[in-house]
Amino acid sequence: MKKLTALLLAAIMLLSLTAAMAQEGPSAQAPQAKYVFFFIGDGMGAPQTTATRYYLGTQENPDSPYPVPSKLVFDNFKYTGLMTTYDASSFAPDSASTASSMASGAKTLSGVINYDVNKEKPFKLVSEYAKEAGMKVGVISSVSIDHATPAAFYAKVPSRNQYYDISVQGLTGTVLDFLGGGGFKRPDGEKDTPAKNLFEIAKENGFNYVNDNEAIRAIGPDSGRVLAIVPDKGDSDSMQYEIDRLAKVAAGEDSVSLAEMTAAAIRNLDNDKGFFLMVEGGKIDWTCHANDATTSIYDTLAFEDAVKEAVAFAEKHPKETLIVVTGDHETGGLTIGFATTAYDTHFQYLQNQKMSYVKFDEQIAKMREDGTGFEDAMAIVAENFGLTLEEGKDLTLTAKEREALLRAFELSMLPGAQRTIGEQEAFLYGGYEPFSMAITHTLNNKAGLAYTSFAHTGLQLPVYATGAGADNFSGSYDNTDIFHGFMNAMGLEVNAEIPALAMNK
Repeated sequence: MKKLTALLLAAIMLLSLTAAMAQEGPSAQAPQAKYVFFFIGDGMGAPQTTATRYYLGTQENPDSPYPVPSKLVFDNFKYTGLMTTYDASSFAPDSASTASSMASGAKTLSGVINYDVNKEKPFKLVSEYAKEAGMKVGVISSVSIDHATPAAFYAKVPSRNQYYDISVQGLTGTVLDFLGGGGFKRPDGEKDTPAKNLFEIAKENGFNYVNDNEAIRAIGPDSGRVLAIVPDKGDSDSMQYEIDRLAKVAAGEDSVSLAEMTAAAIRNLDNDKGFFLMVEGGKIDWTCHANDATTSIYDTLAFEDAVKEAVAFAEKHPKETLIVVTGDHETGGLTIGFATTAYDTHFQYLQNQKMSYVKFDEQIAKMREDGTGFEDAMAIVAENFGLTLEEGKDLTLTAKEREALLRAFELSMLPGAQRTIGEQEAFLYGGYEPFSMAITHTLNNKAGLAYTSFAHTGLQLPVYATGAGADNFSGSYDNTDIFHGFMNAMGLEVNAEIPALAMNK
């Protein structure tokens, strides 16, 4: 009897344990990501985010005797990883290859979007897998929406310069439900090959074209398939640089931010089956190509504001939302610390800058047209950047700095055809407007910042992740592992060949 009772008790305990284990099965595992956000700060590495933290900290703690960094919203994410960015052709890759690697899990050449190194086999994308699973898909960029990074999540072309083909694939394909940000670089076909207007193609394929600020803010779940382009485009069919956009808003003009475009996409894409949304802060890269540190910080903050929209959404869906934030590569070789400032930084000096290098280029064009002299030009510089010839100021120019600015000014006052651009000028100005570059370099250096390049670098990048499946993004790994992290988090299986790196000879 005792033996029977013991057996019965053991059986009951076993059944209870089995039931508990069954209950702890799928439901006890990390929840599957249903709402997936992928934020890519183009050109944004640790130096760019570090500079932004200290710029904010300086504003928030103006009386502090030492620099105090402020936190960005993604600094609060639970998981942090470190990612390599090299591609099949370079240690310092471009956006086409790096975005392709993150979208597909495969390496390719610089300049190639979602094709193997032989430019023969197309890759299958994480956005395609998400679409097959019933999720909606959105892509946003602060640059033109046919640029390399946004294109990598909906198009496949041997060359990133095939802008029209990229756009046609996005508008005629079945992946995209929302496409927004800047405009198209080739709306009427490539330069030598006119073709059907892209807006006509969009309409024929069921896109609701929205090109008004208030209409963008009114986009919702009933707006259908959306193509949203800001009406006040900046250089190269992009959105405005954030420093210039904020100046417009302060002057009483209306302008949609990257965060507002992200909020519109969220409203449009939100549904019971979930969504995958990629948002690019593309102009961080452009500012760093031009070595404009202040403008880079403003665009990093605009990018952070977009991330905040995802964080607010995640608060309503905490168990089903995944947010991942990273860059594609670092741009400019930004360093915090400069020879003449030794161990000091003066981020407060950057607050004197009132416009981007692009806006100041417009000022230079007017100076050239008006025949403005150096002294008058420096009065404009003092107003917009704080650098001054006046003695006794924080940003008073040294004799050497004055000489460098004068040399750059004289070169900028010459029509392009009359300029002599030698090795030294190319090194100093990188093909940009000499006077603008001399001004931003001088301001950067006085603040304790410097750039080593006008191009990309091979720095590893931080990856920040929070929410469902975020643990897939911790540790040290390659950018191709980003794709696999998303697939694991969404509970999806890879059902297509991922081409090896080897190139056929």
